[in-house]
Parts: sequence; structure tokens; C-alpha cells
Amino acid sequence: MKRALFTLLTLLVLTTAAAAKEVVIVTSFPKELFEGYKKAFEAKNPGIKVVINSKQTNAGVTYLRETRSKPEADIFWVSAPDAFQALKTDGLLDKYAPPKEIMAKIPAKIGTFPIHDPDGTYFGFAVSGYGLMWNRNYLQAHKLPAPKEWTDLTNPRYFNHLVISAPSRSGTTHLTVEVILQAYGWEKGWALLLNSGGNMGTITERSFGVPEAVVTGQYGIGVVIDFFGLSNIASGQPVDFVYPSLTSVVPASVGIVKGGPNPDNAKAFVNYLLSEAGQTVLFSPDIARLPVLPDLYAKAPKNYPNPFTMKLGGVNFNDKLSSGRRDVVNSLYDHVITFRHRELKDAWDGIYKAEEAISKAKGRDVAQAQGLVGEARKAASQPPITDKRASDKEVTDAFKSKSGLKAQLETEWENFARANYGKAKELASKALALTR
Repeated sequence: MKRALFTLLTLLVLTTAAAAKEVVIVTSFPKELFEGYKKAFEAKNPGIKVVINSKQTNAGVTYLRETRSKPEADIFWVSAPDAFQALKTDGLLDKYAPPKEIMAKIPAKIGTFPIHDPDGTYFGFAVSGYGLMWNRNYLQAHKLPAPKEWTDLTNPRYFNHLVISAPSRSGTTHLTVEVILQAYGWEKGWALLLNSGGNMGTITERSFGVPEAVVTGQYGIGVVIDFFGLSNIASGQPVDFVYPSLTSVVPASVGIVKGGPNPDNAKAFVNYLLSEAGQTVLFSPDIARLPVLPDLYAKAPKNYPNPFTMKLGGVNFNDKLSSGRRDVVNSLYDHVITFRHRELKDAWDGIYKAEEAISKAKGRDVAQAQGLVGEARKAASQPPITDKRASDKEVTDAFKSKSGLKAQLETEWENFARANYGKAKELASKALALTR
């Protein structure tokens, strides 16, 4: 009996010791990034093993909510600042104060946006911008101009040449959608998203699928976070990247999960990310992200973008607004664009064909046809809900609890989209007939 008890106690001690040598990280970052940091951190801290739990941002937030009674992760590590704001509101992140000598080297803000949470629940480790990536060979082959602004994505010439990921499946795409909504306002922003959505050749399930499609030449232009463009440029791929004039430059962050199994190891990981050694890893060609240490850019590769000296931004990103309506916006995009993509594409295809026919109908009265096309554009560009309703507490709470109201609204949105796209296609077809 004593021998069995001794053996059991020994196993418990060994199991606890083994667990104490880990740091479990939930992250949405691509393998190139987390593997680079895993290797570097373990080399600096030979007694700690990095365990990666790879999850898309929204799935990661859900996972931490579902395991809050007995957390399994130590670190949450993603690009989306509004995801951290949501977790902070839920009380799922622990407060921490990294060493003063580390924090003193990092500015309080990038533009007008705080790099770290003022309350110490999450910390910016890299700066991220959102923009457009394109394949030079593809654009040359299809005689297409390089894009510069979000509004360029509505150009009929780009029909079927664009690619984006679903914001419900990608935290960075969600941020891009929010940047557009905050830059242009709710009505105009959704009109832009619906028009550009109709131009998309496909909508991928993960953000990684977008740069892959552009690099391989499946599609010409992709909506991406900057490091996808920068890393592929650094790797010698035939691609370019641009920040639109109306974009947002915000931190990608790291936070310690409240009640996680290895709090000391979690703190060590945060400290490493923010240290000069950890920041330098961001310059690796296969990572190519922007450090939060301004002085480090003196050691950056040639022509490396410096967000602290470049004029970037144009949008003062409101992460509280974004985090409050996050689930609503993601579901709305899915139900009016992702899930209704074929109908949306057909509507815009019909509109473009009618407009082209009108432009070629020289010397003929095309006023009626123009009026019909205008109505078609309006039908294909309308969101089924106002910004006020999207941020209403009744609605936002419904999308957190998956209530009957959530199902009701999603059904209404689907029906609205289906009816409007059908109407737009019909109106465009009538306009086209008038030009013959």
C-alpha cells in the first residue's frame, strides 16, 4: 500500500513538473510565425516547451469562453485588437506588468491607437496594417491596373479577379471589414463591401488562403493583412502590396489567460515577445512583421516599412465599437455575401453587362435603361440592418448567446439578400433588353 501510494505521489509530482515546463498558446498566426517564435523562445528558455493550439481568431475567443471554468491555455496571441477587448470585457485575461526596462522602449501609441491595453491585460508585440496584395504577372496577363484604394475593388474590370477570406473565419479580415465600415460609414461601407463581394472570384475559409491564391495566380488581387504581402515580397514572389489611404494601423497583441496552468511561463513568453531579441525575430523574411520598438528599424532590411515614420492610417479605429458588434458584423457578412455569393455575383454580372451595353448604345435614348440599372445597383448595395440596430444590446447579446433572435435575424438577412439580388438581376436584364 505504501509502495503504491509512493508511486502515485511520484507520478503526480512528475506530471506537475512536466506541466510547469510548458506554455500553452492559442494563436491564429501562420505556422511560419509561431514556429519561428517557438524555436527562438525555447532556445532562450531551455526548460520551457511551447505548445501551440492553432485556432482561427473567432474560434479562439469561443474556446477561451468555453474553458473559462478550467482554462487549458496560458496565452492568447492574435492580430485582432477587438478580440482582446472582447476577452477583457468577459474577464478572461489576467493583468500583468512586464519589466519597466522593456516597456520604456515601446511608445504608448501608434498614431492615435494605444499599443498596449492601459489596464495591462494585453500587449502589442507587432504593428499591423491592412491592404491589398496583387500578382504582377496576373495583372499584366489580364491587362488590369494595380489597385490603390478599397474603392478600386468595385471596378467592373476586377470582376472575378479578386479574393478575400470570410471575416467570420479570419480575425484579420474582420478587422479589414470594420476598417472599411468605419472609414466610409455603415451604409456606404456596406455598399462597397457588397459591390466588391460581387467581384470576388471566391471567398476562402482561412486568411492564409488569400495570399496562396494570389501567389499561385489563381486570382489577381487579395485583401490581406500587411505581413502576408511583405513576407511574400521578401521571399521573392512576383507580388506587390499597398496600404490604402483609408486604413488603420493597429497592434497585433498577446495576453495572458486568466487562471491558465502556467502563469510564470506565460509571463516569460510575453517578456520575450516585447524584448529586443523577440522583436528582431519579426524581421525574418518568412514572418516580415512590423516591430513595436521604433529604434529597431535602424537594423531592418533595406526598404522595410516603418509605421512610426510613414504616413499610414487615415482611420482612427474604434476597437470598442468593433468588439461590441463583432459577432453581428461577421454573421451579417456571411448571410449577405459569403452564403449568397453566387446570387450576389450574378446580380453584379448583370449590372455590368447592362452598363456596358448602355455605354455602347450611341445616339439612342437610354434614360430608361440607366434608371433601371440605378435601381439594380441600389438593390444590390443595401444592408438589411442599420448600424444603430447592429450595436443594439438586444442584438449583440443575442449573438453571444445564440438565441432565437439570432436565428430570426439571420433568416431575415438571408431572405432580404436573396430577394434584393434577384430583383437587381431582373432589373439589369430589363435594362440590357432596352439597349438592343
